[in-house]
Amino acid sequence: MKITAQQSYAYTDLPRLMGLMTGDEKHGPAATSTMDALWVLYDRVLRVGPGRMGDTGRDRFLLSKGHGPMAYYAVLAAKGFVPVEWLPGFGSYDSPLGHHPDRVLVPGAEIGSGSLGHGLPIAVGTALGLRAQGRDEPHVWVLIGDAELDEGSNHEAIAYAGPAGLEQLHTVVIDNSSASHARPGGIAARFEAAGWSAATVDGRDHEALYDAFTAPHPGRPRVVVAQVEPKSA
Repeated sequence: MKITAQQSYAYTDLPRLMGLMTGDEKHGPAATSTMDALWVLYDRVLRVGPGRMGDTGRDRFLLSKGHGPMAYYAVLAAKGFVPVEWLPGFGSYDSPLGHHPDRVLVPGAEIGSGSLGHGLPIAVGTALGLRAQGRDEPHVWVLIGDAELDEGSNHEAIAYAGPAGLEQLHTVVIDNSSASHARPGGIAARFEAAGWSAATVDGRDHEALYDAFTAPHPGRPRVVVAQVEPKSA
């Protein structure tokens, strides 16, 4: 079946959209590990769309796990942020779809990303900025990989956000067993110890993801650890 710019897209189209992106440095496991969480967010949770990027009341989604962004680009194309025709040029010299997303070039991208450890601190700052403006309605979402938790910048962000009561802040951790350092009690326990609301779910189960993403957490930031198959599997 040929994928065209005119058709509407479902989750089942994502592998074909991703298949349009070829070339080296694809970081395939990094991309496919995020596919389900990204789809549930953009399809059912995020209050954002191609026509709302200038709307100050929109939700903010920050992709910190910016290496291997094919699933992200596929979801953005499926939801109308970028043309499907851009996908085959992924990673080429004149393509806006680079190996790491560039917020200046990719419609819908809130930050340039790919350097591990930056997204969560930026999300904390974004939530603080919205609070300072008196804007309670936008939610801030950031998707990180479990290996990013090896970075000290994330530990500082986690330690700050809980006591600060950043209820607007939501973090999705894609756990594909890439982290170098073990955490007693698991990833969620690290966040809970800092005052976060936390859940650990099957990262391929859309209903479990949706329920975890939409669970109330008054007065506390929220983290959802989405467990997927190990990267080395």
